[in-house]
Amino acid sequence: MLRCCTVHCGVQDSGSPRQRSCLLTSLWYLEVVLQMARETKCMEPWKIAAIVISVIVALALIIGLITFFLCRDQNRYYNASFLITNVKYNSQYERQTTEEYRDLSEEIETMLSSVFKGSFLSKRYIRSHVFSLSPDPGGVLASVLLVFRFASADSKATNWGHVNRVLRRRLQTSSRSLDVDQSTLRLTGCGIRRQTFSFAGVERIVGGQRAREGEWPWQASIQLDGIHRCGASVISNKWLVTAAHCFRGRNDPRRWTASFGILLRPPKQKRLVRRIIIHERYSDFVLDHEYDVAVVELASAIEFTSDVHSVCLPEATYNFPENTSCFVTGWGALKNDGYGVNQLRQAEVKIIGTETCNRREVYGGAITPGMLCAGYLEGQVDACQGDSGGPLVHANSRGIWYLVGIVSWGDECGKENKPGVYTRVTYYQNWIKSKTGI
Repeated sequence: MLRCCTVHCGVQDSGSPRQRSCLLTSLWYLEVVLQMARETKCMEPWKIAAIVISVIVALALIIGLITFFLCRDQNRYYNASFLITNVKYNSQYERQTTEEYRDLSEEIETMLSSVFKGSFLSKRYIRSHVFSLSPDPGGVLASVLLVFRFASADSKATNWGHVNRVLRRRLQTSSRSLDVDQSTLRLTGCGIRRQTFSFAGVERIVGGQRAREGEWPWQASIQLDGIHRCGASVISNKWLVTAAHCFRGRNDPRRWTASFGILLRPPKQKRLVRRIIIHERYSDFVLDHEYDVAVVELASAIEFTSDVHSVCLPEATYNFPENTSCFVTGWGALKNDGYGVNQLRQAEVKIIGTETCNRREVYGGAITPGMLCAGYLEGQVDACQGDSGGPLVHANSRGIWYLVGIVSWGDECGKENKPGVYTRVTYYQNWIKSKTGI
């Protein structure tokens, strides 16, 4: 498994330039119709009136529908992380149910509420949720989900810029008790799905369930000479992470492209590749599957939308325990040595402990600290050829999705006692950061 007419009348407030433009356009349509009616001398008055009324009604409907779809408010989600330097990390912060976690989380959330309620974004800010408190040599690293409500017609890049600027200007001054290191502040939109989907039990990529639009927005396809070769995960608007073995003997970036969206053809977006960075200790010649990780820099930035954006990377110290439920996605084969598919597929799998996976009847000691197993010992549910490099993801209690693993290798597909083996992302998180800054 090396595996007709539209009038753009979306408005945000009365008297906006877009609204005035829309009104002028509507009046222009009406004037044209009246002029036609005046020039048609033989037309009876009641027919002219009927035409005018019909045009007015049609324009009103068009304007109303476009305004509704372009200008209705939508929730926008952002992940903010920053270092709190005057709080010493407490082991009780590992569990969200502890009093210590709740106390510090409430203090952080109150601080963020003060940041945005006292700014021009006060009417757009909804809430914040601390979803992790991690240890750091300088104190406590807080990761927070921020929820805003913006008009759907608003530019996503502009909205992100507003939130980012307010955070950087006001974060340090909005708390008397918490000291925030501004240089550590990061704001992303990673790990959020457009909506919550339900899953009808365990499905498999091999003959399993198709993914739906917006379900796995960080999934990418990397293509050699225009043909799908491997999956990959979007970790920023310029960087992907995938498996090193995908580039075995073929690492010239000029031959590679990346596409995004649930369909290979036609894709939502497509980008050229600028650079491929393979782990320095990965070997094309020694098939031991160690260091099977690579990052890909795109030649131009992805346009983040609800259907295409990044997944979150976990902290290097985070542990995903045995039996954790995860999802693996890809366009790979439906059976061992079979053909790939055009529409993305998904499978729910469980993390299998390394000790279990290293049993003689499973992988006989081949699983190293940089790998993890996921699937089922009874087989049937698995990734397959063509899924290599793709994401294994898990959602935390706040509904934020994290990249757990990268599809790496396995003995055939869905075979008993031969679950899928993945590159463990936490093990290589520091390497990924050193190459991408993420």
